[in-house]
Amino acid sequence: MKTVRSKRRPLTAILCLASLHFSAAGGFAQAPSTPSKIFIQILEGEGALNDIRGRTAREPIVEIQDENHKPVAGAIVLFTSPGSGPGATFTNGLTTFQTTTLADGRATASGFKPNAISGSYQIQISATLGSLSSVAVMNQTNTAKSSSVQSHAARALPLKAIAIVATVAGGAIVAGVVLATRGQHSDTVTAGAPTVGAP
Repeated sequence: MKTVRSKRRPLTAILCLASLHFSAAGGFAQAPSTPSKIFIQILEGEGALNDIRGRTAREPIVEIQDENHKPVAGAIVLFTSPGSGPGATFTNGLTTFQTTTLADGRATASGFKPNAISGSYQIQISATLGSLSSVAVMNQTNTAKSSSVQSHAARALPLKAIAIVATVAGGAIVAGVVLATRGQHSDTVTAGAPTVGAP
């Protein structure tokens, strides 16, 4: 009698081997490393001037990083504003706000609003991840002078040089360079001498 061999066995064996290969690969996958230290990097809000008339302010934003400056997820971050004098409140009018960082390691103090008292103050920031912890302070000032807020915002511009080129009648080109130098208390603006080409 003739024996008929199934042609499906080799294919089944290949599929089983492939399955074992991927299972083994999954077994060797490395778990995310646990940081040995954490740090608080202030991204927004340091040195801010808050307009107490408009009750507007820039929300404090920090990033929790490990010893390799990589973002840390799952860290508990607590923002605390002074309970009296110049200060601010967070969501629901409280002087404390707690949140947990996501994959980007960032924490934002939502609902941040300055109170009605002028003056400088510090926001205390603490971060914890298991047995690890870190603390930082953020300096801010409440002011009723809107001009001071606008001046501070102007100094915060990262732009240091602006090239201006304009076309005038007859095809002449007027070019000038405006250099803005960030000063400790004021900004200096210097305009270059314009040049006019032949028509």
